[in-house]
Amino acid sequence: MGKLSYRDSGVAYDVLDAFKRACQRAGARTSSLLGRHGFTEVAAVRGESAYLIETGDAYLAHVEEALGTKILVADALYKLTGRSFYRQVAIDDVSTIVNDLCSCGALPVSVAMYMAVGTADYLADPRRAEDLAEGFAQACERAGAVWGGGETQVLKGMVEPGTAILGGSAVGRIAPKSNRITGDVRDGDAIILLASSGVQTNGLTLCRALADRLPQGYLAPLADGRSYGEALLDASIIYSPFVEACQRERIPLGYAVHMTGHGWRKLMRLDAPLVYRVHYVPKPQPVFDLIVKTAELDAREAYGTFNMGVGFAVYVRPADVERCVACATANGYQAWNAGRVVSAGGRKAVEIEPLGLEFGAETLQIR
Repeated sequence: MGKLSYRDSGVAYDVLDAFKRACQRAGARTSSLLGRHGFTEVAAVRGESAYLIETGDAYLAHVEEALGTKILVADALYKLTGRSFYRQVAIDDVSTIVNDLCSCGALPVSVAMYMAVGTADYLADPRRAEDLAEGFAQACERAGAVWGGGETQVLKGMVEPGTAILGGSAVGRIAPKSNRITGDVRDGDAIILLASSGVQTNGLTLCRALADRLPQGYLAPLADGRSYGEALLDASIIYSPFVEACQRERIPLGYAVHMTGHGWRKLMRLDAPLVYRVHYVPKPQPVFDLIVKTAELDAREAYGTFNMGVGFAVYVRPADVERCVACATANGYQAWNAGRVVSAGGRKAVEIEPLGLEFGAETLQIR
């Protein structure tokens, strides 16, 4: 059938990123309005994963996010097998919000759910409704945040009957201010990678398109004995407890990256001319083997689109590497000292040495 890229499946990052940059420029005009409340906008915050407001004794952080099309996989598996994976996708919804939030050092305080359905019948199924509610609550508990409310809408004619749109927002706090992750990354700093649970919340549009190419669709078997659809629906890992543990252990994090959208190119999200040189690449989960083979992706396309087994990254000083990895392990995360940051005459890039890949600054235009 030929190669199927993320763009072929309907997602064009260059178009989306251009709109995001336009929104950043327009939004910046409103920054002075914070002065009415005695607050100020943190410098250079636009384009980061979370929006930061400086108050007298702390920073407030805000994130708005959405799950994307992963819930369509849960809908399909429910029809095919009778098994509910709605608890997992609700966890995914919270994870994509709070993982962005904690990348600046903010710990989530309050999370809100947004849901839109094509018809109210979608929520008339008690199992589906209860699993969605239970999963959202469980994820908030894992993140250490209250589920403060939300909004549920029926958008007939906009949302297809038989499915839903999930999203939400969160407010977080950085206190004391010294816990803020500021982007203080230097030549020689270590790159610590934390494992994902699999696809997590990125690339599902392509993953769904691939199901149509497989004779057994979402029921296609993987090397680990599970089905393709089941693996796609593994709940995403929530990384805010790791960030909180590092703060508790006084391990300074120079920068943190939630690895969703743009794949490993996100390692250079920081607006600084540095090279992120990766010397160790963890083995991706079996679901990625099927995705890469079926879509006929080369390594550049795969690592430029998917997390390929890595869900979060932090940069630390060399002296803090062992403590950081140990902190991750002690709190239930798998982590690797996988590379280092290099100052290379103003060049900005991600170099994945074991794969012979390089992504230049022009491949990530989010500001």
